[in-house]
Amino acid sequence: MRKLMMLAVVALLGFGAMTARADAAADVKQVLTEQTAAWNRGDVKAFMAGYDNSPETTFVGKKVTHGWQQVMDNYLQGYSSREKMGKLEFSDLDVRVLDEATAVVTGRFHLTRTEAGGGDAGGVYSLVFRRGASGWKIVLDHTCVD
Repeated sequence: MRKLMMLAVVALLGFGAMTARADAAADVKQVLTEQTAAWNRGDVKAFMAGYDNSPETTFVGKKVTHGWQQVMDNYLQGYSSREKMGKLEFSDLDVRVLDEATAVVTGRFHLTRTEAGGGDAGGVYSLVFRRGASGWKIVLDHTCVD
């Protein structure tokens, strides 16, 4: 009987951990959904709410950028009009929750834009999310344009 009770406790703990990871993955996906909506309405500032507002936040693209404000400034400069922003879509999303405060996301992005806006663009990305007092936030974004 004692072994059966121990098995039940272990199963419940395992189920609880799986549920916590599924909840965390859903929360991370929600951040990306909110970012997509913000981008598609032309709101770079709301899009940046998905990033940790910290000097430690890092974006790796053609160059390495440190600091939330510098990442924001780069987005505002590179996507200075609705035409340049286009319509954002994420695909091939894979969220891996590493622990209660860290998740890694990989996927693809696609911007549908007019020729005047720079034409369509896309590529792959990997993101590191950390959970803090204000929820799940991107602390590292590595984006490669095709």
